[in-house]
Amino acid sequence: MIATSTPRMGQALPAVHRERLMPLARHVNFSSGTRLFEEGGHADRFWIVRTGTVALDMHVPGRRPVVIENLGFGELVGWSWMFAPYVWQLGAEAATPVRALEFDAATVRQLCETDAVLGQEVGLWVGKVLAHRLLAARMRLLDLYAPHGSGLPR
Repeated sequence: MIATSTPRMGQALPAVHRERLMPLARHVNFSSGTRLFEEGGHADRFWIVRTGTVALDMHVPGRRPVVIENLGFGELVGWSWMFAPYVWQLGAEAATPVRALEFDAATVRQLCETDAVLGQEVGLWVGKVLAHRLLAARMRLLDLYAPHGSGLPR
């Protein structure tokens, strides 16, 4: 899989911006096996993992969903909420019991619109997460379906 992890909120956002977002969070818990969202569904929220593991998966016709990446402490679950038309591009399931912070996407987007500096920082963070997830998806699908030795060019 990918050697580097996704940028965690605590590393990606300066304290002043985290302090603006945290009052919007609510604590949630998910039992192992709970689906957080389905590919193609409406992306109206996102989460930061506090404890446990969330498996990101991708629908592959005729097969079980393929796990793209496992997310843990401090990692962002969901990026599709940031970009219209706000449709989940992957699915997510609690691989273990999960405790997380949940954010309402519309509220965070509105805050980002009223505070341009915060909006830029959140946009950069989510963009870095998105770039990492796309690479993770590519590598995982190559691992599963490409002929041996056909991975990333050296």
